[in-house]
Amino acid sequence: MIKFGYTILYVNDVTKSIEFYEQSFGFKRKFITPENDYAELDTGNTTISFASKQLGNTNLKNGFLESSLQEKPFGIEIALIADNVKEVIGSSLKNGALLLEEPIVKPWGQTVAYIRDIDGFLIELCSPITH
Repeated sequence: MIKFGYTILYVNDVTKSIEFYEQSFGFKRKFITPENDYAELDTGNTTISFASKQLGNTNLKNGFLESSLQEKPFGIEIALIADNVKEVIGSSLKNGALLLEEPIVKPWGQTVAYIRDIDGFLIELCSPITH
């Protein structure tokens, strides 16, 4: 059996990053190491995790591309489904996010917007798709 467990974002300050997600989106902290170099959020069925860039460099001996607000976002996103996309945008901007794309309604009726978190990771904020 295989199931999707979690996504880990390598960040400068694990505590600051997890606080951004708690304050912006209302997620609850599930776990944080005593060293504050790894943490997990309870986000529903899947976990978003954060690890320090230093920990990432010990895990990946050849290094990795670091997310940065000074560069374009990676070609991957975290999608967060919200009943009120505009409200979540406001909350995230208040906590330091950067708005990339204003909300638009897609032809299938879903509202979609894009922000970058405080570490530069791309987040899609979208309404549920109704079938």
